[in-house]
Amino acid sequence: MGVRKKISADKRKEALKDVAFAKLTNIPSSPRKMRLVADLVRGKEVFRALGILKFSNKEAAARLEKLLRSAVANWEAKNDRKAESGELYISTIFVNCAPMLKRLRTAPQGRGYRIRKRANHVTVIVDTIDNKVK
Repeated sequence: MGVRKKISADKRKEALKDVAFAKLTNIPSSPRKMRLVADLVRGKEVFRALGILKFSNKEAAARLEKLLRSAVANWEAKNDRKAESGELYISTIFVNCAPMLKRLRTAPQGRGYRIRKRANHVTVIVDTIDNKVK
């Protein structure tokens, strides 16, 4: 690694030390389906968002609920205290595409239809409401 890249990587790592986040990678569902669930909780208070996800019928909601609990646990570990109700909110949540698996389905007359099995990456960043006001 060159010196310039190392310096920028160190700056990025230093900036992430203060941020409580969690990532979930290679989820075997399409990003479009996951974005529908992510839009439900974007900007909400954490415990309210957990309630929304718990009672959602979407399959992606269960995965996102577990990820959000992980982000809250990361925040608690970095701040050495428990999260209280009304203190944390989801400051950022985004869903990116992951590499898709390309498969072949047999079709009539010797042809083959391509099946694209999509996947996604989700990142959740939680922050205190005090920082939001500032």
